Amino acid sequence: MSNETKDKIILEALLERFEKQRLPRLLDIKKKVDSGDKLDKYEIEFLEEVFSDAKKNEHYMAISDDELKMIIMKALSLYKEITNKALENEQKI
Repeated sequence: MSNETKDKIILEALLERFEKQRLPRLLDIKKKVDSGDKLDKYEIEFLEEVFSDAKKNEHYMAISDDELKMIIMKALSLYKEITNKALENEQKI
């Protein structure tokens, strides 16, 4: 199996995991922080894991098509929105 084929299979698996597991949970967390709630320990660990995995797999961005790049950028934007709002919620007295 060529490296290109392997990379495409890995990209498909990462995208499927994102769509079926991570995105729904991220959207739930976003709803929570948007309503003014604070994150719990497990949500923080989940966000750390998502960010860590994104960093480990960022080299796939270079080989992905424009549509996938757009999905990745939207996911990073969502992550940023969640963390900014969570920080804002933590700073409220």
